[in-house]
Amino acid sequence: MSQTGSRTPSEPVRTRPAGSAEPLNAGYDTALLDLDGVVYAGGEAIAYAVESLDTARSGGMRLAYVTNNALRTPDAVAAHLTELGIPADASDVITSAQAVARLVSEQVPAGARVLMVGGEGLRVALRERGLEPVESADDEPVAVVQGYGGPDLAWSRFAEASYAVARGVPWFASNTDLTIPSGRGIAPGNGAAVEVVRIATGAEPQVAGKPLPPMHRETILRTGAERPLVVGDRLDTDIEGAFNGGVDSLLVLTGVTDGAQLLAARPEHRPTYVDADLRGLLAGQPEVAAEGEGFRCGGFSAAVRGEALVLEGEGDALDGLRALCAVAWSRAGSGVCELDGGKALARLGL
Repeated sequence: MSQTGSRTPSEPVRTRPAGSAEPLNAGYDTALLDLDGVVYAGGEAIAYAVESLDTARSGGMRLAYVTNNALRTPDAVAAHLTELGIPADASDVITSAQAVARLVSEQVPAGARVLMVGGEGLRVALRERGLEPVESADDEPVAVVQGYGGPDLAWSRFAEASYAVARGVPWFASNTDLTIPSGRGIAPGNGAAVEVVRIATGAEPQVAGKPLPPMHRETILRTGAERPLVVGDRLDTDIEGAFNGGVDSLLVLTGVTDGAQLLAARPEHRPTYVDADLRGLLAGQPEVAAEGEGFRCGGFSAAVRGEALVLEGEGDALDGLRALCAVAWSRAGSGVCELDGGKALARLGL
């Protein structure tokens, strides 16, 4: 694979973060950016996000904002980004509501009634596809679609979905993220609501959102990206979604993923690149090279000693993390590394 190429099905399992001699914003034509934990947190811009994205855009990189949140409309998301100092149009935003609406529209007649359990973002996306949202299982829907509807979504909405699904009506879900971040902590996400209907009916929905292919397809169709780079903070949605789509990814450490989770990542959760924040879009990525029985990156060398990962040297903590990833992923192969990396990560402050 080239430094800025896409993964192919025959490519061996990733065993180390990749290097790039040129800045990432020069090697890829489009950044497919997750929002919460990457661009903003708690509604406020994350440090360095505004200026980094402005520089990337000025250099010719297209920015697209890809979110599993089906509640807000693209217009609302774009307005929020613009308020933060990141100019955006609705056409720059791709949501799981749009992905699931397309999925439904490909399987039901035009103008069909769809029982919707969710918020305005899902309603707008269904209408965009020529479908008619309805509220009751008695409205003769030909499909049930479930998306996050906010914390005040009535319990009766889950009952309506269950009545229809139990009758054999096809069931779709925008995404199955079990939790979402909020200003007060971690709250139940759409995946928790999907579980309510699953328990009541024993059925399984067709799911559109990250990390599944319908979301990646929707993103490519709407952006026309030829050399996309997925940028995210979650291994199980952003990075796995890039893996499933066969494209490269950049993990930023401004969200939910920590060093220990990264070292223990399964093959589909191993990003192409790792950086601290969105400044990583504007920089090249250092090479991680084999050295004896371990790996070196920058001023750090990492290896295995006994049942633990060990780190020697000094320099940029991210270089130490990249070297540790190479050792852990190489040792794990297609599995999960179970070596103790706690002391090494503590030394790096990660």
